[in-house]
Amino acid sequence: MPRIAIIADIHANLFALEAVVDDIAAQNVDEVLVAGDLVGRGPQGSAVVHRIAELGWRCVRGNHEDYLLNFIAGDIPDDWRRLDQWAASRWMARELDEESVQFIDQLPFSLHADTDPGVEVFHGSPNSHSEGIGKWTPEPRLEQLLDDIDGSVLVCAHTHRPLQYHSDQGLVVNVGSVGLPFNSDWRAQYVILQRRDDGYEVTLRRVEYPRHKILDYYETSGFLDDGGVTAQLLYHELNHARPFLVPFLKWAEKTDRPADPDSLPEFLDVYDPSQSMRTFFEQLGRGTSRPTT
Repeated sequence: MPRIAIIADIHANLFALEAVVDDIAAQNVDEVLVAGDLVGRGPQGSAVVHRIAELGWRCVRGNHEDYLLNFIAGDIPDDWRRLDQWAASRWMARELDEESVQFIDQLPFSLHADTDPGVEVFHGSPNSHSEGIGKWTPEPRLEQLLDDIDGSVLVCAHTHRPLQYHSDQGLVVNVGSVGLPFNSDWRAQYVILQRRDDGYEVTLRRVEYPRHKILDYYETSGFLDDGGVTAQLLYHELNHARPFLVPFLKWAEKTDRPADPDSLPEFLDVYDPSQSMRTFFEQLGRGTSRPTT
């Protein structure tokens, strides 16, 4: 029975991608699919797109493909053209070459596996590539999502955290992230899915890669210097394998601080990346961003 490797959320990290390519080559798989977000949140967008195109792996479109295409087309608010918090996005949009833009612009919203048509791949969900399916998703919602697909296996990504949900109705699998995991494990992560007589076997692969090389590239490429506060926050995300960007933006909004580099030290002083974003947001809602005892 077919073995299918599904990767996602490479986020312009070629070093992580190459490690996963090598690992997949040793896994005797019949098909490789990509669940979106090849680009964004990193400095090697064009290199990653060219590598995926060279491999011939079929892909769906993620929210960051649309996001950078909007920047390239100029279909963005005026503030995004000048404020520091959007400097990284402007940098990443400029970095994408014409071939990469054409490649990501033709990506579909979803696809079925060739070797097992009951497997349907999305970036987020059947409703939106920005809907994050995770351990916080209520069971009735997961069952509803399975109702929304033709087959019995819904493969997704977007949250940068792996997930498996088995039910009599089918299977939901979040494959995690190759280039920017958020589950406190910095290794590049992807899933191998294999159909069995009694259902599906899901194997999460975790692959070490030379992370120092992508961190160095943040500096040598100019991304860290020119990408403003967002590039600095993404650097922290790579180091910790935890979210920093969204918590910072929410903190800046709630505390009426500017979302710029001058505010970053104060945020880092109060933010604990080991806690969940939900806990941090609840603390912000109570008027405190420090952990409670």
